[in-house]
Amino acid sequence: MDTETAYNNALDYLYSFVDYSLKKASELAQADFNLDRMRELMSLLGDPQEKYPTLHVAGTKGKGSTSALMASALTAAGYRTGLYTSPHLEDYTERIQIDGRQVSHVELVQLVEMVRPHVAKIPMLTTFEITTAIGFLYFAQQKVDAAVIEVGLGGRLDATNIVTPRVAVITSLSYDHMAVLGNTLAQIAREKAGIIKAGVPVVSSPQKDEALAVLEEVAAERRAPLTLVGREVTFEAGERSLDGQTLEIVHRPPSIVHQKPLLLRIPLLGAYQVENAATAYAALHASGLDLPQEAVARGFSEVKWPARFQVVSRRPPVVFDSAHNQDSAEKLRQALDDYFPGKQVILIFGASEDKDIAGMFAAWRSRLGRIIATRADHPRALDPERVLELARQAEVPCEAVTPPAAALERALGLAGEQSVVLAAGSMFVTAEAMTAWRKRKLE
Repeated sequence: MDTETAYNNALDYLYSFVDYSLKKASELAQADFNLDRMRELMSLLGDPQEKYPTLHVAGTKGKGSTSALMASALTAAGYRTGLYTSPHLEDYTERIQIDGRQVSHVELVQLVEMVRPHVAKIPMLTTFEITTAIGFLYFAQQKVDAAVIEVGLGGRLDATNIVTPRVAVITSLSYDHMAVLGNTLAQIAREKAGIIKAGVPVVSSPQKDEALAVLEEVAAERRAPLTLVGREVTFEAGERSLDGQTLEIVHRPPSIVHQKPLLLRIPLLGAYQVENAATAYAALHASGLDLPQEAVARGFSEVKWPARFQVVSRRPPVVFDSAHNQDSAEKLRQALDDYFPGKQVILIFGASEDKDIAGMFAAWRSRLGRIIATRADHPRALDPERVLELARQAEVPCEAVTPPAAALERALGLAGEQSVVLAAGSMFVTAEAMTAWRKRKLE
């Protein structure tokens, strides 16, 4: 059997289990999330997640970027570094990386075959649980020195929450997946705070008061020393351009009143990425791992994290983004104001049925010239006609074009030199638009 056939068979096997990323909100709300299955599977595999130090990252927004920054800095410092994230954009293997290299198709096939007999012994395992186990196993096999592990959904009952990390990290919290995590910011924060372990340092991005109160309460209960970015670690944005931005960070232990700021440069754009970088820095420091500041600076400057205000063309401007709730939509609008002031936006948009589309359109309305509604090849994707209804309610000119590749061509045709082409609202739509863009550039 050739490699690609074997790889596709391995994916078919993984997707033959319950995959909650493909379920509608009503089904997700009824899901049986618990850690017992995961603990049993990892025990059968020899508990590989205990063979290397981990840094565990939860949050509503920013957890992927923060994880990527931390992993890049660890690699720059000479650590053989695993990075586990989800979902993927274009290839399933993006979820499991070591020093920026994705697990190969051949390796994934071998790993699937390795776990298959153990999986058969445990009823009700999910796609994400099996994939997480494969990631943990691969990192142990490859003898990583450390691994950065991003939570899939929530925190308390997420499959990744079997690790006892060197540091628990909670990035910006806002409203998302309310059917599972709760309808208030406090309820969501309590689910995310489930990754806080007894005595393990915890680092938090700046939070709204309601969420911060919960994080402080849980950290105190578990005697987990809390570092709050913006309080113990302060930061200030510096210069910015389409090539990247700078920030200065000051870490203020009580004994140090005056400390020279650390200047960092990141290629990631948007004011929120400055906050993510400060959080990543604070988490690396709290982990107790040995990282010279020069390595942190080099790692941050070399980080790659696609589809986060990623500008792939300047004439016309073409931007790929992953904003999919109102909070991230507002941050995206600010980035548009910062980098492309005055330019109208042609928005390629699709979303899952449980997203606050009206809230996103309200955030972007002042910048939108036209919405091109489309639909990714995904079972949770909302019908473009429903998107058009909401666009009309927002009083934005709109039309429907499917699939996302055709929507991209239509947007480019409308944009000329004066408008920004932006894909956002769904990681799946953005991924398909990115694939179409790459193919277009090769033709």
